Amino acid sequence: LGFGHVEIGTVTPRPQPGNPRPRLHRLAADRALINSLGFPSAGAAAVARQLRRPRPPGLIVGVNLGKNRETPLERAADDYRELVDVFAPLADYLTINVSSPNTSGLRQLQLGEQLDRLLGQVDRSRREQQQRLGRAVPLLLKLAPDLTADEIDSAVDCAQRHGIDGAIATNTTVERAGLATPEAPATGGLSGPPLRARSTAVVRQIFDRAGDRLPVIAVGGVSSADDVVEKLGAGARLVQIYTGLVFRGPGLARSILDQLAAADAGPSSSASRARP
Repeated sequence: LGFGHVEIGTVTPRPQPGNPRPRLHRLAADRALINSLGFPSAGAAAVARQLRRPRPPGLIVGVNLGKNRETPLERAADDYRELVDVFAPLADYLTINVSSPNTSGLRQLQLGEQLDRLLGQVDRSRREQQQRLGRAVPLLLKLAPDLTADEIDSAVDCAQRHGIDGAIATNTTVERAGLATPEAPATGGLSGPPLRARSTAVVRQIFDRAGDRLPVIAVGGVSSADDVVEKLGAGARLVQIYTGLVFRGPGLARSILDQLAAADAGPSSSASRARP
């Protein structure tokens, strides 16, 4: 399909069904989605069995990690540490997902002392695995688009203190402003074009705060080559697609790559002016 990397998950330590259905809604007028999935997962053991199978050479595979719904926030680090231990030998990178709006209280883990404690403990597990494996497994922090500017700066600073290797910007949003779809579901995370501008703004803020010290994977509202160029221009190193793939189909990634290649061949292309 033309993708260079795949991110699996969110995976929880133990199997859980997620939130009751219906939990995925298409907003056709906005080419957007609202999901309230709540981390439905077969559990770490089942996903690990799948990842031990052969996969295409050169494919980068990340695993997105989340706590179980019933795990209290004060013990959330136990879940993330368990997941790091399971997936460090199997993944090319690991994502700490504390930004989904669909698990009660989860987003509090992005803030202040809670994030500081969590990342400190997760980094300790990562360093233990590094000694066992003889290689470092990159850790990335996935942030919500609904954080304030001060909260983003605080999270970025905390990530750097604990040696986190990158950020993913952003998860879905709980905002509903400007939608063309009447009576859109009030609960759940919104993704697609309505998220594009806010996601790009967060990418740019992270880059401005940390520069190349905290590489950013951009996701949110990407459905064209122009959207990719926008993310790269804001400072992203990699770009992910979710909702665009639903509305544009499996040919989207290859189409974007072809457009980028054609644009980059021109001497004054916007693609060639984007940040590397």
